[in-house]
Amino acid sequence: MSNTVVVTGAAGFIGRWVVRELLERGYTVRGLDDLSNGSHRNVAAFEDAEEFELTEGDVRDEETVSELFDESVDACIHLAAEIDVQESLEDPQSHFDSNVVGTQTVLEACRETETRLGLVGTCMVYDMDDSGSGIDETHPVKPASPYAASKLAVENLAEGYYHGYDLPVTILRPFNTYGPYQKTGMAGGVVSIFTNRDIQGEPLKIFGDGTQTRDLLYATDCARFIVEGTFSDEAVGEVLNAGTGTDISINELAEAIATGDTEITHVEHHHPQSEVQKLQCDPTKAKRVLGWEPEVSLEEGIGRLREWLRDEADA
Repeated sequence: MSNTVVVTGAAGFIGRWVVRELLERGYTVRGLDDLSNGSHRNVAAFEDAEEFELTEGDVRDEETVSELFDESVDACIHLAAEIDVQESLEDPQSHFDSNVVGTQTVLEACRETETRLGLVGTCMVYDMDDSGSGIDETHPVKPASPYAASKLAVENLAEGYYHGYDLPVTILRPFNTYGPYQKTGMAGGVVSIFTNRDIQGEPLKIFGDGTQTRDLLYATDCARFIVEGTFSDEAVGEVLNAGTGTDISINELAEAIATGDTEITHVEHHHPQSEVQKLQCDPTKAKRVLGWEPEVSLEEGIGRLREWLRDEADA
């Protein structure tokens, strides 16, 4: 057994942490990324490793994708996707093409080679109007954007391959993930944006009243969940959520990140219709099926991210 894993979206934020997790576990990784959102910088630490190879290409290209698969491949972790909610509202076609057509291409490659698939979805597929005390996998779905709709569509496609062809598929839905290598502009996550602004001495801008909450998962915990979920025989055919099980308001998050005399301001929300008021995961099933639990606290995660951003600024 050669222990080779195909990772699509390998040079993205979560992708690079998944690659790192796999390499540390002794796997050989064949990465695919079109670098529209990911970058060589994200995977620079691995590019000299014999066990890592990055192919620059489009997940919708059947030839490019099929060339990554052969009898030595044990699994595919599919992360390549367009992930911007606001952009999907402005350009739904590109999200459909990348997410739905791209996933179909990956599913066909997996079917032809009988390769198990870890499909990385999103918590944004859930009905956010009634999230109660935590969202588990039985929670109703209600995609509120073309992005979320495309992600739910590909989960259904993958389930069709599981039931129709007996393809080993696991659907993995991490909640809000943050950490080093995440973008710090508007396309980044709130933790990365706030921490970067605090380092720069700029005000932390909160959209709306700041009472909205998030369940924040550190990048290494997310990567561990994705790898373990993909390889677990008990998880095949299942949907699994990953989060800490605790949410924090954006106001409290800003207070936790702001240092010295960093100002915290509230600004009008530029797309209030897509705001999620409460986002809290119930990760009970992942613990039961995988024995997985998050290890990095929010305080520690912010500290690691701050140190990394400082080093980047000094580099």
